[in-house]
Amino acid sequence: MNKIFFILFFVASHLISNECLAQTIPTNKPKIIVGLMVDQMRWDYLYKYQDRYGDGGFKRLLNQGFSCENTMIRHAPTVTACGHASVYTGSVPAINGIIENSWYDRSWGREISNVEDTTVTGVGGNAKQNRSPRNLLTTTIGDELRIATNYQSKVVGISIKDRGAILPGGHTANAAFWEGSGKFTTSTYYMDALPDWVKEFNNRDWDKILMPNGWHTLYPIDTYILSDKDDKDYETVFSGEEKPVFPHKAPISRTPFGNTWTLEFAKVAIEGYKLGQGNFTDLLAVSLSSPDKIGHAYGPNSIEVEDNYLRLDKDLEDLFNYLDKRFGKNGYLFFITADHGADHSPGYLEENRIPTGVLTGEVFKGLDQELTKKFGTSGIILAKSGYQLYLDYDVLSKIGVDKITAANYIIDRLKQVPGIETAFLTEALASATYPEPVKTMLINGYNPKRSGDIVIVKSAGWKGGSRIGATHGDWNPYDAHIPLVWMGTGIRPGKTHRSVGMTDIAPTLAALLNIQQPSGCIGQVITEITD
Repeated sequence: MNKIFFILFFVASHLISNECLAQTIPTNKPKIIVGLMVDQMRWDYLYKYQDRYGDGGFKRLLNQGFSCENTMIRHAPTVTACGHASVYTGSVPAINGIIENSWYDRSWGREISNVEDTTVTGVGGNAKQNRSPRNLLTTTIGDELRIATNYQSKVVGISIKDRGAILPGGHTANAAFWEGSGKFTTSTYYMDALPDWVKEFNNRDWDKILMPNGWHTLYPIDTYILSDKDDKDYETVFSGEEKPVFPHKAPISRTPFGNTWTLEFAKVAIEGYKLGQGNFTDLLAVSLSSPDKIGHAYGPNSIEVEDNYLRLDKDLEDLFNYLDKRFGKNGYLFFITADHGADHSPGYLEENRIPTGVLTGEVFKGLDQELTKKFGTSGIILAKSGYQLYLDYDVLSKIGVDKITAANYIIDRLKQVPGIETAFLTEALASATYPEPVKTMLINGYNPKRSGDIVIVKSAGWKGGSRIGATHGDWNPYDAHIPLVWMGTGIRPGKTHRSVGMTDIAPTLAALLNIQQPSGCIGQVITEITD
């Protein structure tokens, strides 16, 4: 009898023990994962301004965290939507379907946004905020976390840009919030009305709170010795300004205070959704859009960009102090990365005798005229999206010209244009003669159902549009080499110079959480980061 009682007691105790374990976060898993993407952060920004960083921001990351120094984007184009989708899906545009910030959709007969969804409407802002993740063709790490915990883990995406909030959150996110008309908004994909805490946050006058006197430099302007002079003719002049000089009167989203605003909202979201307080790990995906707006306007060697990162360093210190206090230093996992880098403005490159130039819209107008003369009809090029050309199959059919013939003629003409390195028929990229890793990056960026018929590769240092401001989107290291630093639960201090990919972040998170990788994941686990 005693033996039977002992066996029953042992079995019951074992079951109770397993039940308790199933309902609590294992000690080796974080209460919350905070992923921070800095829009348009080149890898070298980690070190360029290091002498002026404090001990609690970027320096803490590099001293206490693990840095993957040679993290590269594995696809082209290197733009915001593609980068955010790639980090959180562990995939590339060829598979996850996010091939650009916008692309021409043949079924819609127009260009569409990467997160456009006509079946939903905006909530808390204007009705045009009809956005959702439905154009994303695979799951994200957030989706897999939700599935693995029977949807008990919470996932929230936050950004000024819609795509920076929506794509990281994935299809099953509890919420995604982005800026609309100066407020944080969402869409009916997630909810029918904003929570009260969001309304309360929006009702505060953040412009006056954070930048009551406009944007002045953090330190005396003559101490910014790692940047060029303040007044350059290739920098953007905003409305209300006569010159592109400090102090600036730009909207908050185009200043470093946009980062502060976004991170303050992130803290409120942690409180509002009680993230990190449940039985399972939660995920907060935050994207800082302001660095991209600043970089586009002024370029990487500007005082504006330097001031942005000096202020962001202080924002990071404040964020880490908050996370330390709320979750404990080992209670959360944090990683920082970027969606892309940036090239210098053509104006800056000209001044320093570095190869550069500008591809204007006249190039493509001239190409249309040549095609009309060659084939006797206009409209052969249906649309141009990014640096991809879509051909009009109906027009070609009417004149009896096959797609390959027309494409080869266009490619031959494009190759003669200064600033165009080469061009390819997208469906023939696999057999193209071109060096690696560029060829694979172009293949990874090609989705047969969404991409154009021809992809254009610009020469190094060349920019589309004008010589004013800076941009990104190309395969080159200035656009494709990004930071990746991990810190927190289970992360050992150190660094590696082994080449890793943007696509390796999601499978690494999956391994740390013991959950399945996203459905389109092609990345590899970064094993060096753990103890």
